[in-house]
Amino acid sequence: MIKRRIHDQLVYLLQHYPAVALLGPRQVGKTTLALEVSTAISSIYLDLESDVDRAKLTNPELYLSDHVNELVVIDEVQRFPDLFQNLRGMIDQCRRDGAKAGRFLLLGSASIELLHQSSETLAGRVAYLELSPLDVLEIDQGKLDELWLRGGFPDSFLAIDDDLSLRWRQDFIRTYLERDVPQLGPRIPAETLRRFWGMLAHAQGGLLNAASLARSLGVDGKTVAKYLDLMVDLLLVRRLQPWHKNNGKRLVKSPRVYIRDSGITHALLGLKDKEDLLGHPVAGASWEAHIIENLIAVAPDGTEPYFYRTSAGAEVDLVLVLPGNRICAVEIKRSLNPKPTKGFYHACDDMRPNYKFVVYPGNERFSVTTDVTAISLFELAKLLSQGFK
Repeated sequence: MIKRRIHDQLVYLLQHYPAVALLGPRQVGKTTLALEVSTAISSIYLDLESDVDRAKLTNPELYLSDHVNELVVIDEVQRFPDLFQNLRGMIDQCRRDGAKAGRFLLLGSASIELLHQSSETLAGRVAYLELSPLDVLEIDQGKLDELWLRGGFPDSFLAIDDDLSLRWRQDFIRTYLERDVPQLGPRIPAETLRRFWGMLAHAQGGLLNAASLARSLGVDGKTVAKYLDLMVDLLLVRRLQPWHKNNGKRLVKSPRVYIRDSGITHALLGLKDKEDLLGHPVAGASWEAHIIENLIAVAPDGTEPYFYRTSAGAEVDLVLVLPGNRICAVEIKRSLNPKPTKGFYHACDDMRPNYKFVVYPGNERFSVTTDVTAISLFELAKLLSQGFK
């Protein structure tokens, strides 16, 4: 059992909110974490993919009124969006009766935007927490390359060999295309969406070019935007926005788009082992996206991630705006002799960040210049998770 970093945070929120929504893609470990947390208290578990459990909620208020003194864990809550209206009334009644926290734990395989009914109906009554795939602070440090190759989905990362890991990820992709997407989104042909997903894998971390994607798929730009919105809402793709502060520079306005889990990227490209990966043109972009996603995952609550690029070539791979408006600029180099580009220094002159780092594959931490530090992913992730305190 791998203890997830957000375990204690989830317990804390359940102690202070009547409802907590734990969101994350399928198979990321939400149910395991929820059941682990709920073992310490009186609780019941309902899976809305089960016909039996859905039947129990035919009349939600009647059924749940029998469990007012228990934590009710409801899995795959996006399958029953009308439930939120009933939960609001029950939460308000419990508040009037003096029970103000720990009433419901809602597990969902989609973003807040896709669960918009919950944010509208349960406003002020629910706390949101996202469970990402395993990150660099949750694993044995001797398995960093495995984390990059296989990604952070527990069943993929913990597979007994690379063949089984790749098979798991291929089945995961097939399940999303054939079952989950038709349930949650518009009717999109599975083969078309797979091609779109594969295009994102080939262009990992690149600037969004909707027109080029539309031409390749034989659809219009609005259709591509809908496909992308759906993948973002399913927490499978990240749309990293450009830093937008007005500093008189001509800034790139298109977002960068990448598949959030590196293992899924490699499965879409048919890369089974490290040799396959290192010999593929996507290796550098995949490693950069892997670093970015891990740093975003461990950053303190309230951190806003961006990238920075000007038309003149000034660029920072990752800009993290931390609580207190502190700025961390991160350059990513897959080289044991990391040297930031001139564009990084020019961008830092524009942005004036509080912290400047170059993440590289080595373990030694050293100064590149008086105010730029070369550092490993693990060490920077530790610093970030502590808010640089």
